[in-house]
Amino acid sequence: MPEEDLIELKFRLYDGSDIGPFQYSPTSTIAILKERIVADWPKDKKFAPKVANDVKLICAGKILENSRTVGQCKTPFGELPNGVITMHAVVQPSLAKAKSEKKIIENPNQSICSCSIL
Repeated sequence: MPEEDLIELKFRLYDGSDIGPFQYSPTSTIAILKERIVADWPKDKKFAPKVANDVKLICAGKILENSRTVGQCKTPFGELPNGVITMHAVVQPSLAKAKSEKKIIENPNQSICSCSIL
């Protein structure tokens, strides 16, 4: 593949540090990017994704879907020569884990606050 067809990406983490930059084909899917992020995630971070679905990628203010390709997500700002596109990587635990934690919190014996206006 010719060098000029590759898109250079880096991933900004929650604390401002970066993973990358790496070069990807425009046909690479967002799912492939997420797998790379999980594999290269710094071990010293407090929050770390366990699987690729724990990562949400944001580019130009939009959450990117796993089935989309890098070429489809390329913004006009990526047209700059030798430009590196920065995507934000956010760790969000899977929905199943969040639901199980929610059930623990919803204890029926919990005290309920009630207000009275006199």
